[in-house]
Amino acid sequence: MKEQEILQLFKDSGALLDGHFVLTSGNHSPHYIEKFRVLERPRYTEMLCKELAEKFRNDNVTLVVGPMTGGILLAYEVGKNLDTKAIFTERVEGKMKFRRGFEVKPDDRVLIVEDIISTGGSVQEVIDEVKRFKAEIVGVGCLVDRSGGKVDFGIPLKPLVKMDVVAFKPDEVPEWLNKIPVTKPGSTNK
Repeated sequence: MKEQEILQLFKDSGALLDGHFVLTSGNHSPHYIEKFRVLERPRYTEMLCKELAEKFRNDNVTLVVGPMTGGILLAYEVGKNLDTKAIFTERVEGKMKFRRGFEVKPDDRVLIVEDIISTGGSVQEVIDEVKRFKAEIVGVGCLVDRSGGKVDFGIPLKPLVKMDVVAFKPDEVPEWLNKIPVTKPGSTNK
């Protein structure tokens, strides 16, 4: 799939939003990608994960890891496409950790998958957790890199789509954006 076709899936599912959003990082943005509008459509999720898997097809991946919540769906579907195991991390005392008896072995070749990367904080926590087990990380795959390529994990990052979405620190929000009612995605039942 070409990047324009992937973006069309996001548009068709209503995932590309405009307004005033407070991101997980605490930064403010006039644009937001509500990934669950895409991920709630199994056929779209399957198509996107097949594309992610293809980017790492020749890396001999033995384990796919995703951070909770969206990363669980992606890890499962990418793992299915690569015919390997898929596990996930969860927040424990504020940090991404493995639970539920999940194992990472030193000889594993790990692919980390994420839905949207903005600052890369959650992915870095997963990288740190995998490194505790001395496994090799072959790369990070994501649906959207909204940092515009600014995030660098020191390992290959292969997004399906790269976007340079503007974001403002809480004390630098421009007046025009402050005039728009704030939405904190994921914090309501809407």
